[in-house]
Amino acid sequence: MTPLDVALVRLLLAAAGSLAAGCAVWAMAVLCRRCLSALAPQRSLWLLGQAAVAAVFVAMLLPTTERLRVVPVIEMGEPVAPQAPAASAPPAASPAPAAPAPASRHAWLRDAGRAWLALYLLGLGHALYRWRRTQRLLDALAASGHRLMRLDGHAGFAAQAHATLPAVIEIEAPISPMLHGLFKPRLLLPRHLRSFDPLQQQLIVEHELTHRRRHDLYWSAAALALQSLFWFNPFMRLLRVRLGWAQEFGCDRDVLRARPQGQRKAYAAALVSQLKLQQRPAGMALAFGAGGESTLTARVNLIRTPTAARGAWARCTALGSLAAVVSASLALQSALGWHAAGVPDGHAQLLAQAWPDMPSARSAPLDCTVVIDAGSGTALVREGSCDERVTPASTFKIAISLMGFDSGVLRDERTPYLPYKPSYAAGNPSWRHGTDPARWLRESVVWYSDQVRSRLGAAAVRGYVEAFDYGNLGLPSVTGVNATVALSELSPTLKISPIEQTVFLRKLVNRSLPVSAHAYDMTARLLKGETLANGWEVYGKTGTANTRLPAGSENSIGWFVGWANKGGRTLVFARLLEQPVRTDGYGGPLTRDAFLSELARSTL
Repeated sequence: MTPLDVALVRLLLAAAGSLAAGCAVWAMAVLCRRCLSALAPQRSLWLLGQAAVAAVFVAMLLPTTERLRVVPVIEMGEPVAPQAPAASAPPAASPAPAAPAPASRHAWLRDAGRAWLALYLLGLGHALYRWRRTQRLLDALAASGHRLMRLDGHAGFAAQAHATLPAVIEIEAPISPMLHGLFKPRLLLPRHLRSFDPLQQQLIVEHELTHRRRHDLYWSAAALALQSLFWFNPFMRLLRVRLGWAQEFGCDRDVLRARPQGQRKAYAAALVSQLKLQQRPAGMALAFGAGGESTLTARVNLIRTPTAARGAWARCTALGSLAAVVSASLALQSALGWHAAGVPDGHAQLLAQAWPDMPSARSAPLDCTVVIDAGSGTALVREGSCDERVTPASTFKIAISLMGFDSGVLRDERTPYLPYKPSYAAGNPSWRHGTDPARWLRESVVWYSDQVRSRLGAAAVRGYVEAFDYGNLGLPSVTGVNATVALSELSPTLKISPIEQTVFLRKLVNRSLPVSAHAYDMTARLLKGETLANGWEVYGKTGTANTRLPAGSENSIGWFVGWANKGGRTLVFARLLEQPVRTDGYGGPLTRDAFLSELARSTL
């Protein structure tokens, strides 16, 4: 094993060590939060927790830290063949062919190190892409508003010295008030803020300006950088989320310090009102309404009963705990030692562990029904195996419809009309005709989907799938697979579970996906189905795909997903049924008919 391979293995073990350290740091931080409640709203606890995990990772990469270990070294040298006693060479003997070099005892570990480096770089690239995409979203949001040149007309700035304020941009969108921009901070305010009580406006503006005075943007940027570098460590994300939580609490505390109870109540009411009005706050911004209902509840509770000021002993306890975690992680690290060929191996050998076998094929066909209340998210029905991912088949056309109408590739039910060409993939003879968007979804015409995707472009399709958080997001380029197929409902990599279908559909009906109102309206219009006898107005899409069994036979996977409205109430549903291929119909329509029959008789 070469020194480079040893370095890659060290990188792999350092990543594993950082995961263990992250688990310990998180457990310690949660314990401190519970036992020392005054520490929970402190930024330092959570950011230093991230720094401790990073320190363990870096230290495990440095050979100089190996002297801190208390476990044996793992030697990575190659086995050495026993030396034969010297003898004179026979005269006129032909040289024997060279024996092949012995295989490395740790070849699997070497390969794992190389694979991990490739995976890490891919993950880091993805994290940077998401960061850049969020920045562009926030910049576009700021560009859509107009800068307030005179602030004396806005009630929120009545108590502020205008000369020291950042640029203030007012936006029509129902966003949360937020501070954005690391080097040139801008205060983004929604237009609806003017409808709040003047005192509430002042408190909200002061909250965002307090973030600026506390330099919270720099803390957040540092935490996001660490999370991006350690994208594989879920504890880094948890610590960053808690840091954001602590920043919001810290600003609440500073804004409300020494204020009377009436103003505290007004501030809490403003939090509740803002949460009802806003869209989800974007990442990389310090937003007044950051977090969901659970965070709101905790903030209101702390507004009512503020925690006592922290003492020096509490902070020392937390810092001492973090230092203990780092020290223990370094002492228990699996240190590597490498020696050149020919040097005897006098240390303990690495115990090789076989990779786990791949899971065996499922013993029972898939059969799942999920029905979710779109408003509350409550699961009304969940029966069968609903977490296993399979191909979305033609139900992916719902996502394609949203993409097409949002981008302008699709315009209305009849536009664009595309004539059929013999070069198009149309295995079903009934698809070989000119098609418009309405007929495309009604008849599930695959070649029309291909044309929509080609006009969107591969990058746009992948961007939408990621923004929708659709299934496993699996739309990579696949060797040996046509690019059109790789981005389609026929993709060999794109998979989604029934539970994930309902999560996506709930975002659709609640209009929380990043698409235009036109895209929502047209997609709903084209998915409109029948109205059942018991009053449910159904919108949905079928999907059919065949799956080959180990014995060589085939089963048919049938999807029916969508939503149903009645009396101001909306349910989202996903029905998945796997059964032997039948001659009396396709799996999707058969699944749809059975589900609608059950829904017509239900008391939901």
